[in-house]
Amino acid sequence: MTVIDISASVMQFLLAFVVVAPLLGAVAALLPAPPGLKGKNPDQAVLRHGVTVTGAVLIAAIVLAVGFDHDQPATMQATTDISWIPALDVRIHLGIDGISLPLLLLTALLTFLCALYSYFKLPAGPSPKAFVALVLVLESGTLATFAVLDLLLFFLAFEMVLIPMYFLIARWGGGQRQAAAWKFILYTLLGSVVMLLGILLIGLKSGTFDMVALATDNGRGLTTSVQVIAVLAIGLGLAVKTPMWPLHSWLPDAHTAAPTVGSVLLAGVLLKMGTYGFVRILLPVAPDGMRTFAPYLAAFAVVGIVYGSLACLALARTGAKGDLKRLIAYSSVGHMGFVLLGIATMTPTGVNGALFANIAHGLITGLLFFLVGAIKDRYGTADLDTLAGATGAALYGRAPRLGALLAFAAIASLGLPGLAGFWGEMLTLFGAYSPAEGLSRPAFRTFMAIGAFGTLLTAAYMLIVVRRVCMGEHPPHSRLSPDDRASQAADSPQAASGPEPSGPEPSGPEPDGPQPSGAAGARPAATTPQLADIQTYEAAAWTPLAALTVLAGLWPAVLLGLTDPAVQKLLAGGKS
Repeated sequence: MTVIDISASVMQFLLAFVVVAPLLGAVAALLPAPPGLKGKNPDQAVLRHGVTVTGAVLIAAIVLAVGFDHDQPATMQATTDISWIPALDVRIHLGIDGISLPLLLLTALLTFLCALYSYFKLPAGPSPKAFVALVLVLESGTLATFAVLDLLLFFLAFEMVLIPMYFLIARWGGGQRQAAAWKFILYTLLGSVVMLLGILLIGLKSGTFDMVALATDNGRGLTTSVQVIAVLAIGLGLAVKTPMWPLHSWLPDAHTAAPTVGSVLLAGVLLKMGTYGFVRILLPVAPDGMRTFAPYLAAFAVVGIVYGSLACLALARTGAKGDLKRLIAYSSVGHMGFVLLGIATMTPTGVNGALFANIAHGLITGLLFFLVGAIKDRYGTADLDTLAGATGAALYGRAPRLGALLAFAAIASLGLPGLAGFWGEMLTLFGAYSPAEGLSRPAFRTFMAIGAFGTLLTAAYMLIVVRRVCMGEHPPHSRLSPDDRASQAADSPQAASGPEPSGPEPSGPEPDGPQPSGAAGARPAATTPQLADIQTYEAAAWTPLAALTVLAGLWPAVLLGLTDPAVQKLLAGGKS
């Protein structure tokens, strides 16, 4: 069933357009603007160009989804297969199925929202032209990763995103950005070198780099030893990008230093490339090798779940001087642990849960990084102790809409039923309860129990963050003892400058906005910052993520109906 019947040639064009248009847009962003398009401000003109290109790509991706045959999500659609390097049998092979289509839409949506947000709130740094070009190159590489069906093209697209993200962190980031950018590029490049060796091993031993043919063969053309070596090599490269514990240490530094849109794209899109590689390449191409390493992958996954949660709890405690962006980064280590656990079960339930958790994490953590970036812009810091202190953010009282949205994103992240974060975690735990044939059931049930314990830790640190940032930690006036009140009054600016002069207040218009509670005419303390609530452009960028989080939570069949037939076919060796 298709919502709108679109011809195969148009579908081919749309998929090619989605992959290539951002790259062409990046080149155009660096060229001088035509005289009629310069506008009054050249910087705003190039930022508007970024919004236009990413918007066009998003529209094309939506039309592609509308024309997708939802009755056959396991079949590759909108395919293009052209010979590129005949000597190596490398082909420009593009296509989408129920596994890649949701990731394609997620990438197009998040990149457009980042471009829209940057139009109004460009991070401090060098030329806006370079910023827009790098974001568009990043989008093109990510979309290509989810659309290509040739192993060597997959590797090229996988590597294409590294340089743009390096420069976004190094040139537009915050403190320690150079060190964080170098750590990011070194970790991912070293992992990629090992991954390339595994890809070449598969291609040379099987005689093809075509991912569809390799998945259909289901490892029958590869010996068990070749599969084990290939899974080890490719898996290491993918695990660095995921990131899997203990190969995660580049992630908190990169997120802490990156600009807001860099963090959103890194968490929402780039981390998905690693887990997508596990599902698209290793599960169908090297099933025997995956079966060998599945228990170890699951063990690392649950260690990552608990480790990420404990790291977040340590950062959230009073006096730890924890950075809120760093805390959200560590939470990603835990959430991606659930994705890896689902993949390691090698069951349809677990893999569907992993794919659902991938999308949910992109929506929820992308929203969280948007919100934390907005709080940092308003308050000048993401230090949790400062935000939660006596003069801290206290968002419920000072920016209630911002506080409410932060609380919503936090409870979605901890997996509250009815929101997107719930289904992925639940399905991966169900998959671990009954793993694939040949895997140790007692071991995986132990992993399931540890993962379930990790959900409790996640709830703990998320609720602590909400309490501290949204409510603050300044005790109410009524709970202070008389001695404390007298001491506080003695230290106040009014006491230092003497008593207020008697007599009537000067007349004049009443100040706009809500007035502080207390005695009539009382003025807020000089140290109390007034925070702006959600602005119109922020609402435009954040509302789609919140709405989709609710939609995916209440109607999971929309996503599972796409992924399940494709996963069933993938695990059955290309047979529906």
